[in-house]
Amino acid sequence: VQLQASGGGLVQAGGSLRLSCAASGMIFSIRPMAWYRQTPGKQRELVATISSTRNTNYADSVKGRFTISRDNAKNTMNLQMNSLKPEDTAVYYCHAARVIGDIHEYWGQGTQVTVSS
Repeated sequence: VQLQASGGGLVQAGGSLRLSCAASGMIFSIRPMAWYRQTPGKQRELVATISSTRNTNYADSVKGRFTISRDNAKNTMNLQMNSLKPEDTAVYYCHAARVIGDIHEYWGQGTQVTVSS
């Protein structure tokens, strides 16, 4: 099983970035998926989740600015980030939750997002 995150970079405040997470080695369509982020010295923070039926939830800090989506045909998950703020600067990780038949959860390697003021 592998999760490959991409799309991070440096952007000015107010700008946009689109993160992608490519999954392999799993039945992607049944997996609840999520994006987390982490800054040095802080715990990993949940940013957004998307269920297998495409129900979504967002952290209050990103509501109205970020949109999580998934393409089950391509085994990918995306995070569209608009109106970025310096406080969004973090390493972003994609996550695949446990499901019946697979007790493991999986993490991508992380992609750095830096928002300059």
